[in-house]
Amino acid sequence: MSGEKLRILLAEGESGRAAAALRVLYSEEQGHLELTVVSVIPTLLATLQRMRPELILLDLAIASSDPLEAVRLVHRAAPEVPVIVLTDSASRKLSEASLSQGALDCLQTDQMDRETVGRVFRAALEHNTLEGLANLLRDPVTGLYTRDGFLTLGSREMERAKRKGSTLVLLCMRVENLSTIREGFGTNAAESSLREIGAMLAGSFRQTDVIARLGDSQFAALAIDAVEPSAPVLCQRLERRMAVLNCEIGPWGPLELRLSVRFWSAGSMISFSELLDSVEEGLRAGPRAVEAQSRKRETG
Repeated sequence: MSGEKLRILLAEGESGRAAAALRVLYSEEQGHLELTVVSVIPTLLATLQRMRPELILLDLAIASSDPLEAVRLVHRAAPEVPVIVLTDSASRKLSEASLSQGALDCLQTDQMDRETVGRVFRAALEHNTLEGLANLLRDPVTGLYTRDGFLTLGSREMERAKRKGSTLVLLCMRVENLSTIREGFGTNAAESSLREIGAMLAGSFRQTDVIARLGDSQFAALAIDAVEPSAPVLCQRLERRMAVLNCEIGPWGPLELRLSVRFWSAGSMISFSELLDSVEEGLRAGPRAVEAQSRKRETG
């Protein structure tokens, strides 16, 4: 990064410690840094409308009343820009909780040395590049990621989970009667059903999770930092929302779904593509086999 200008939007309080550290690490005079500093969340949100930062640094101290809500607001305002939260060493649990609200990583303001900052920034910029590439791989009907986009982002999230020692839950679902709907009611009815399912999935998972349409009638969702007991809970949630959707679906009648889910922990040695293959195999095995599989902790 030393030979390129880095555009950073920084929100921090009166201490100015982060701004001072960044100016030491990345020289503005030599064109290595374009740093914009604000002190309150409303100003940060307004500034996002005028500039296109590569990174957002958010000091949680300026949002002491509700730091996690501040993270959510910033992430929703610019979901394509990586958000790195800044905290002190006493706020470790808070910084970890911010990861589930859209933050990509955390930095402690008293540990902003060149090696640590460089590592976090490189990972964030790599994330931004992968996200941009995956955004080119969108399904035109649902707007969700395609299989290639899902594999790209899923592999990245698995590597990140291995570094953090965290966990994932991968869920696949298939519309069993899509071909029947297409044959009986036409392409428009089938595409309408697919869009409805895509919207339901998007509303059932967090913004930090990854959702895709893998094939003609198959979808997938990767829940980030999801604990093992959440696997059956996710299935139950989708089944309830699917029941509601089926009450409102068009004249082609209810959609028939099959679910498959698997929990993954950082100790596993399988790749993301192998994990996906195993969950898709669960769709072919049938729902009973899937329920047993979702309760078995993945150890490799």
